[in-house]
Amino acid sequence: MIQTAEDIRELNEKIYSAAGFIDRIESEIAHVIVGQHQMVSRLLIGLLSNGHVLLEGVPGLAKTLAIKSLAQTIQAKFSRIQFTPDLLPADVIGTLIYNQQTHQFVVRKGPIFANFVLADEINRAPAKVQSALLEAMQERQVTIGDSTYKLEEPFLVLATQNPIDQEGTYTLPEAQVDRFMLKVVIDYPSRAEEQLILRQNVNGTQALTMVNPVASVQEISHARDLVRTIYMDNKIEDYILDIVFASRTPEKHKLEKLKPLISYGGSPRASINLALAAKANAFINKRGYVIPEDVRSIAKDVMRHRIGLTYEAEAENVNSEYVIDEILRNVVVP
Repeated sequence: MIQTAEDIRELNEKIYSAAGFIDRIESEIAHVIVGQHQMVSRLLIGLLSNGHVLLEGVPGLAKTLAIKSLAQTIQAKFSRIQFTPDLLPADVIGTLIYNQQTHQFVVRKGPIFANFVLADEINRAPAKVQSALLEAMQERQVTIGDSTYKLEEPFLVLATQNPIDQEGTYTLPEAQVDRFMLKVVIDYPSRAEEQLILRQNVNGTQALTMVNPVASVQEISHARDLVRTIYMDNKIEDYILDIVFASRTPEKHKLEKLKPLISYGGSPRASINLALAAKANAFINKRGYVIPEDVRSIAKDVMRHRIGLTYEAEAENVNSEYVIDEILRNVVVP
């Protein structure tokens, strides 16, 4: 549906009014997290888009603290699962327990039954445990025995993984990685930020800082509905499709040099999630319409785990970041 300038102006005003809780959440998280603005922004995009987020970075970059702090700012149920090599699927989703008094099996629900599920170091558990998350992440439901249970909204899996340890870690299956809307790579803080972190922890002020709930589940639900109404022009849709299709058939977008480097490109989930993430980014910036920069700013986080590389690319030390950079550099911006 083509919207008039008046419609977009009204939507702008509505979003500006409804997005006030974003500033409150960012302010509360800033009390305990120094810097890492991109990580916090991506967590909010996942929250607004109803998409799961995978954070990757070396230990000590506040990945777990950021996720826990986000959950604390919203009046919702939070649970943490520490993934280990001996973890079982029942430890995640729950199981049936025999009650000797009633002579019946009763359901004991696992930690997956929460609004925010922190899957800490997800790549430390074997594939059978990781696959136990698939139904919950995709269908937002869990099957225990013969019964299926719907998970309460909002439901987000926010996972962390450590990229440097090889022993005792398992690569996430491609099918599961694709379920994550965003894969965010966390970098080190700046020197000034790390100096502030050092002072806070040495002085003990970090431990005394509390994160208060400043948003409700109802506000999040209302914001999600508004995000989907944000105006996206047909030219922006074409731009998103050009980026995704260039990852599949680079030779058709004058990127012949990428063809031997890519084994498979972004799935249709890449197109869907790139559009939703761009709308969520517009919401965070209190806009009722999507601009090309919304797409470009989020493209790496949506695409980096959806592009498969060939052995030739690995031999040349080419990563998915390089491929996405080349695509963004060559695809015409509307």
